[in-house]
Amino acid sequence: MGTILQQSVLKGRQTDGIKEKDLLHKLFNETAANYSSQLAIYYEDDNGDEHALTYDELNQLTNRIARVLKKCEKPENTSQSLVAVCMKPSHRLPAVLLAIIKAGMAYLPLNAEFPMSRVKHVLQEARPFMVLMEEDADSSIYEGTIAITYDQLVSRSRCEENGNLDHHEDPEQYAIVLYTSGSTGTPKGVLLPHATVLNRLQWQWRELPYAANEKHCVFKTSLTFVDSVSEIWGPLLQGRTLVVVPKHVTKDPERFVQVLDKHKIQRLVLVPSLLHSMLMYLSLRDKDNVLRSLKLWICSGETLSVSLADQFFATFRDNDKVLANLYGSTEIMGDVTYHLIDNRNQLQSAEKVPIGKPLDNCIVYVVNKEMRLVPQGDVGELIVAGRNLAAGYIRDNDSRKFLDNPHAIDPEYSRIYRTGDYARISKGVLIYEGRVDSQIKVRGHRVDLTEVEKAVSRAPGVDKVVVLCYKPGELSQTLLAFVTTTNGLSACAEKVETYLQATLPLYMLPQIVVVDSIPLLTNGKTDRQTLLKQYESSNVNNESDDYVNCDYDGVPEKDLKKASVLFPTVASVIGRGARANVTLDANFYELGGNSLNSIYTVTKLRDQGYEIGITEFITAKNLSEVLNRMKISTDDTPPENNLNEEEHRFEMLNDSHKEDTIEIITESFYSKADLEQWLMPDVSRDDYRLMMEMLWEPLVEKNLSFAVKSSRDGRTIGVGLNFDLWDEPELILDSKLTIVFEFLEYLEAPIRERKLPKGKGQIIHNFMMTTSSDMNPAENVILMKEMEEYCLELAKRKEYAGIFTTNTSPLTQQLGMDVFGYETMLTYQVNKYSAPDGTKPFGKAPNSQLAICSLKMID
Repeated sequence: MGTILQQSVLKGRQTDGIKEKDLLHKLFNETAANYSSQLAIYYEDDNGDEHALTYDELNQLTNRIARVLKKCEKPENTSQSLVAVCMKPSHRLPAVLLAIIKAGMAYLPLNAEFPMSRVKHVLQEARPFMVLMEEDADSSIYEGTIAITYDQLVSRSRCEENGNLDHHEDPEQYAIVLYTSGSTGTPKGVLLPHATVLNRLQWQWRELPYAANEKHCVFKTSLTFVDSVSEIWGPLLQGRTLVVVPKHVTKDPERFVQVLDKHKIQRLVLVPSLLHSMLMYLSLRDKDNVLRSLKLWICSGETLSVSLADQFFATFRDNDKVLANLYGSTEIMGDVTYHLIDNRNQLQSAEKVPIGKPLDNCIVYVVNKEMRLVPQGDVGELIVAGRNLAAGYIRDNDSRKFLDNPHAIDPEYSRIYRTGDYARISKGVLIYEGRVDSQIKVRGHRVDLTEVEKAVSRAPGVDKVVVLCYKPGELSQTLLAFVTTTNGLSACAEKVETYLQATLPLYMLPQIVVVDSIPLLTNGKTDRQTLLKQYESSNVNNESDDYVNCDYDGVPEKDLKKASVLFPTVASVIGRGARANVTLDANFYELGGNSLNSIYTVTKLRDQGYEIGITEFITAKNLSEVLNRMKISTDDTPPENNLNEEEHRFEMLNDSHKEDTIEIITESFYSKADLEQWLMPDVSRDDYRLMMEMLWEPLVEKNLSFAVKSSRDGRTIGVGLNFDLWDEPELILDSKLTIVFEFLEYLEAPIRERKLPKGKGQIIHNFMMTTSSDMNPAENVILMKEMEEYCLELAKRKEYAGIFTTNTSPLTQQLGMDVFGYETMLTYQVNKYSAPDGTKPFGKAPNSQLAICSLKMID
């Protein structure tokens, strides 16, 4: 037993098995009898009209509808009947779901916003005998299936009996069929029996019981997501009132908080991104008077960071809130492990928020690729057994995920589900370590490694390619492309890098590693661990100087350690197209550096533990000066002196700047604007001048814009144009520039309305920032960085809460992300935009050209 205890196994609490009477609707019938006059469902529509059903009313209504459904069922159907539901959230939706289950059927959620191809795939594979739809829906898309509306169902049910139906049922029959997102392949229908759903609910009722005064609970999650199951059935089977909240309210923090307060909601399930949005909203108002009742905040569906958890406790400043971090997926009933945090001290010195320990009647294992248990502390794939497992996929789709359990003989745990996630056990709890598959995050962007792999495979000279992520999620995370070639090694690598720089955005560019062959496992699959170990060992051995064209001759012994980081970093950023070896006397720009990769180099050095200011790096005459200016990163490393007052003078925009400002904006955007280039020759210099004439008076009057002058000769060399986000003038243009502003409005409007604080004096909208076209690359980076810094200082001085901007320039995108820490709100591929007239004005833009909407909240 001693060795077993050291292996990576965690077992949840064992409880009594599911009884024959334990079905969702039978438990509801008992609840309805005990709470007959209590409100079961409450919904307020967009007109302010209230709709409510008591438990007795809901019970009788659903009994009648269930009888109608039974009569519609095809008599030749030999398997359990499925009813697809494509309805908006309202008081009607929970009633329909309950009626379906009372009829002995299972419900299958659909979403009207799904692509047509997905809807057809689901209908063809699942074969529901009926689709319940909205009154105004197009029934033609459900051809071959009975399509009926709620009103039609209710109308047919008026003559039916109110009593409970009586027919043979089994806890192992299906209650729900949920289709996975399909983000890594074809969507698959997950079969969830009553017993599986109830094991999850009974754990919740034991571990996180409803308080005696907890009368109302919210249902806000889309029906197609597994979290909706516990949101609906948890309260309804415990005599609470289910408050249905539509999607547009959930996306509006102000309205959502009002709903939560109005109904004294005590618990809330939300993804971390929604938690972040709510905390951001609360930071802008008096937190002592809101959400007093909301005690339990349950995060699931995404990784909960330590910083966000810490922000949560810092926001509320009291000890009566509990933050729960739940982990799972649809195949394991949404949640299979949990971790509770009730004070900020639990986060001290933590690198990650644990995903915790298993729910009741569940076991988790951490295994290696041979499915053997790894020692505790080691990272491996997380597999799950127990009563939370789904029955599998519809039509037995993807049998590789559900397997016989090699680690247990107990029938309760005879099957496992492979999660596709890495984890490790530390101090008795699970720590999440990322996905086994190809989805990773790079500097705020989600990157699919298969997409990078496809791009590399199209490069000249590439035979085979495998793209991997080295140390995912860590500061030293690196994208690696291992390639075999069809010709000489160095020539191929150079061509690949040149090709990718014109094909992929900067954050997706991998480091090219040329290998003789791709190692394989015995089953024929790529041996990824061997490739990563080869890379790691080659890096340990001085990065292979000849390979990266580094020459350390003349480097003082005291600087060798720093040089062993700087030289390979410069070489990898510039690529094998470098014009000379990386040496002590080499100048970054003469080697082939530019505005973009100078910033990238500084951030890569920071990731490896060394600090150097961008201005310090750019102004260094050679790498010897860079070495002298590099310092080991520490928590108390002083910030770079950002504004060089000896070189640049910042002035609030006034009429004396008008001529220079219009000239800089016109020449800069006409000559090098990222969007306007695709509208040429239909855009002229006069279009810019006319636009600026129209904007000039409001720009000066609002007093949020600035100009930058050279201290040496007094020339205006840069401008930053800002408005209050909620106090912008209407701009009506009679030129093709209208297309640009329509595009920006298309991107920004949903974010502004749903995610940003409302009201004047809250957010500055930085909509144009540029420099004089005669500046060289180094001067341009320095000035753009200083202007971004000045914009932040201006916002602080004016007591604004943050700055919102949309960047289409790779330079400003990189400055925003890597230097100033802007939060990415939206990343949009420019060539996908369709104008109101149906044309694609930027259709010729490469896939790598992006527009990034970003937000910087000010401390």
